[in-house]
Amino acid sequence: MAQLQQSSLRNRLLASMSSDDFSLVEPDLEAVTFGLREHLFRADQTITHVTFPESGIASIVADTEEGRFEVGMVGSEGLVGVPPVLGVDRTPHTCIVQAAGEAFRISTANLQAAMNFSGTLRALLLRFVHTFMVQVGQTAYANAGYSIEERLARWLLMTHDRLEGDDMPLTHGFLSIMLGTRRPGVTLAVQMLEGIGVIRAARGRITLRNRGRLQQIAGGSYGFAEQEYSNVFQFPIKRER
Repeated sequence: MAQLQQSSLRNRLLASMSSDDFSLVEPDLEAVTFGLREHLFRADQTITHVTFPESGIASIVADTEEGRFEVGMVGSEGLVGVPPVLGVDRTPHTCIVQAAGEAFRISTANLQAAMNFSGTLRALLLRFVHTFMVQVGQTAYANAGYSIEERLARWLLMTHDRLEGDDMPLTHGFLSIMLGTRRPGVTLAVQMLEGIGVIRAARGRITLRNRGRLQQIAGGSYGFAEQEYSNVFQFPIKRER
């Protein structure tokens, strides 16, 4: 395979590595595509690879007695497979592809070997782990303290941050899983947002029409984790289009 050009990569972590650190992982990076609803890893099974999305979104979800709900999401700003970065080979959570895309992946063993060799690589990846943990904490806070309309607004903003355009391939059923709420409640929330003109909903798709108004609706549920990512990496999650 031809050598990857770091400057052409869309994944922010791969692009942010020093040239020396990138040279450690580049020979072991494998280009992959992932399809909608594909599982990148499953609960309580060994995580064999760490994935760096170039496009698309992966959702980390928890299965409980009350149902399945999302605890975090990752796009081209980060990596999928936080446990291996921390030296853990499995998790009680499952990773499902929310939006299909392309990625580079590396075996857990090869990434851990590179991290053991390079302290700067380890530090970079652990900084992402920190920002992801902040996002997970903010999700718990939003779920506990905000209405379904506010939480939906936050979730749509987070999804929009990680996609190239304004169209988001989302069904009400999938939204109910991601938000951990019943489908009728999601349907009413979508209708409310559409009624005031911030989104347009069609079968299997939601189009964002007014991001600024959506941020107003989300209120304090959105922005805290995104600002922490910007503080840590000195660039925003949302890429320049």
